[in-house]
Amino acid sequence: MSAEAAAPRTWEGPSAPERLALLRRAKSIAIVGASDKPSRASYFVATYLLSSSPYTVYFVNPVAKEILGQPVYASLADLPEVPDIVDVFRRHDDLPSVLQESIAVGAKTLWLQLGSWHEEVARDAEAAGLDVVMDRCVKIEHARFHGGLNLAGFNTGVISSKRQLTA
Repeated sequence: MSAEAAAPRTWEGPSAPERLALLRRAKSIAIVGASDKPSRASYFVATYLLSSSPYTVYFVNPVAKEILGQPVYASLADLPEVPDIVDVFRRHDDLPSVLQESIAVGAKTLWLQLGSWHEEVARDAEAAGLDVVMDRCVKIEHARFHGGLNLAGFNTGVISSKRQLTA
């Protein structure tokens, strides 16, 4: 882990209403570091976004050719459109280069997944005019704002193996 990754967090991200506004404005999401392995978080997020969201979803990975029946692009520059949100599943040390690629293509939002925090990248992204979200999952946030989760992040439905008592 780099020194910055272990340093105290001073950057403050967007509030819940601001994150909701980012998601509402977005039409497309590029998942950088998308994986074709079902055990990976990016695969789970991709499955959710394709089945439960209105977004056009693009996968970016220089090695994979297809994920969930969708084509995979080697870089953000290869996408057929500029993504509104760049959702990043990459190592901490790769984040500055992902930011530079995001700026170069004109993306609007850099979204770093759960566990991903890089204050220098956040400051540089904001200086370049991008909105930034760090250490949050697009899937969880989308589900939270669209009825799939309550604010604590848990499903609000009740599933139980206990037989319901009737009066």
